[in-house]
Amino acid sequence: MAKNTELKDKGKIRGIRKRWLLNSVSVVLLILALTLGTFAAALWNYYYSGTVNDLMGKASSAASSFRNYTRTQYWAAAQQTVNNYEEKSQLELQFLDASGAVVYSGNDLTAGTTPGTPDIQNALADQMTSYWVGRDSTTGERIAAVSSPVVYQGLTVGLIRYVTSLSGIDRQFIVSMAIITVIGLAIFAMVYFSNLYFVRSIVEPLASITETARLIADGSYGVQIEKKFDDEVGELTDTINDMSLKIKQSEKTQSEFISSVSHELRTPLTAITGWAETIQSGELRDPRDVKKGMDIIVSEARRLTNMVEELLEFSRIEDGRFTLSVEPLDLKAELEDAVYTYKEFFRKEGIDLTYQDCEEEMLPISGDPERLRQVFCNLLDNAAKHGGSGKRIDVSIHQEILEAVIQIRDYGPGVPVEELPFIKNKFYKGSSKARGSGIGLAVCEEIITRHEGTLDIGNAEGGGCVVTIRLPIET
Repeated sequence: MAKNTELKDKGKIRGIRKRWLLNSVSVVLLILALTLGTFAAALWNYYYSGTVNDLMGKASSAASSFRNYTRTQYWAAAQQTVNNYEEKSQLELQFLDASGAVVYSGNDLTAGTTPGTPDIQNALADQMTSYWVGRDSTTGERIAAVSSPVVYQGLTVGLIRYVTSLSGIDRQFIVSMAIITVIGLAIFAMVYFSNLYFVRSIVEPLASITETARLIADGSYGVQIEKKFDDEVGELTDTINDMSLKIKQSEKTQSEFISSVSHELRTPLTAITGWAETIQSGELRDPRDVKKGMDIIVSEARRLTNMVEELLEFSRIEDGRFTLSVEPLDLKAELEDAVYTYKEFFRKEGIDLTYQDCEEEMLPISGDPERLRQVFCNLLDNAAKHGGSGKRIDVSIHQEILEAVIQIRDYGPGVPVEELPFIKNKFYKGSSKARGSGIGLAVCEEIITRHEGTLDIGNAEGGGCVVTIRLPIET
């Protein structure tokens, strides 16, 4: 199964590499094709069109110089021009009669022939300079020919024709195109291999990340990926590593929580079951022993109920079902009720609970009285549980500007400094050996936060722990 998954992942990676290279190569090929096409068109225009334009200008100029000649003067001047012509090796000059036959030629090779090419036919028919590019019928060589009519009194006396070979231009054009093609292929190779390297630098780390993510999904929490880059891939690596560690910590915390809750639930259940069976068996004859057993059953049942309530509250918070029934209330009165409820209970435990009232008659706020009372009771219970060894708990309330400030202090050993930043985290119990689920303070924090207040926990001067609650007062 794992092998099939690995092969599937490799197939996906190959697919990514293939698509990336295909897209980039297609774009590069398109750009190179457009570039080569544009260059070829410009080169063609430079070599061939330029040559033809030069010949047409030369032929038109020559024909213009003969336009005022009579037929007799034209042929005499033509013969003299051919005899004095000096560019025979580069450009052939021909004089044709009105029928298209070559009368005089610069190299005497074509004299007496009738080429019959389109440039001659068009010049005779339209009395305009015309050109033609093609192969010579006798030699098979590619040539460019331009014919310009010599017109006298509206009649075509003859044609002046220039002919040049295109072999040298063809060679130059082919060499130039070969050079630019080689340069284009070199550019393509550079782009291809640079893209290949770039894709590999992304795909290979992604393959490692994918493998690690699958291991995390399979339960190997805490596994880390080696960070090789300080870019976006490196940031993704850091994120996956951080996620892996947090999942591992969460899994560890959850496991510890389940173990702790199981132990906490088992302890009161064992006490309740044991005492209930003992009383049911009738072995206890002394009414004081029976009363003691019933007190233990009631106490453990209450503690069990509180733990279940905390778990239910936490479940509502996690599921988003935690709500408040907000109404106007007197915060001072709610706190006093909680203090007086615990005062007698603490006295029996040998703990002195003191309450320092404020000068204001009442501190009006908008809140949920049941939830706030839950917070006060939970904090008082925590003070007794963790700081009861100090045999004293102080509770005070006062107003600071537009805030009501409640402080609950015990005189126990306090909280280790290194544990203070985590003490309100869910499931966190730190080094405390006291019983509890580790979610009470998280629930209290959620309630106070939803009342737009703050809950801070710290160590008091002189020893012990102090909890400070701040809630906004309505004006």
